[in-house]
Amino acid sequence: MSECIFCKMVAGEIRPDVIYEDDDVLAFNDIHPQAPTHFLVIPKTHIATLNDLDEAQAPLVGKLFLTAKRIAADRGFAGPGYRTVLNCNAQAGQTVFHVHLHVLAGRLMGWPPG
Repeated sequence: MSECIFCKMVAGEIRPDVIYEDDDVLAFNDIHPQAPTHFLVIPKTHIATLNDLDEAQAPLVGKLFLTAKRIAADRGFAGPGYRTVLNCNAQAGQTVFHVHLHVLAGRLMGWPPG
C-alpha cells in the first residue's frame, strides 16, 4: 500500500512518535489529540477497514486491544479509565484507511460520543 501513510510508518519511511512496537503492531501518539492522552495502535499488516477483516486476522485485531491495555497499565491510566475507538469508513470518521485503534484518556469522556 504505497500511498497509505500508516504503511509508510511501518516501513520506516515516516517515523511517528512511537510509544510501543513489536513484530505485529505499532503504537504512536496521535498528531491531533482529542484528549490529554491520545494514541493509535495499528496492525503492521494493511487492512483498510474493519469490513475488510477476515477471520484469520481476528487475533491481530485482538492484539490491538491487548496492546492498548498494556500501555494503559504501564502509563497508569488503566484504573481511572480510557476509551478505545475503531472507526469504520468515512461516515464513522475514518480518515486513514488502515485499521487503527484510538486510545483516549486523561479526561472525563462524555456519552454519547458522537
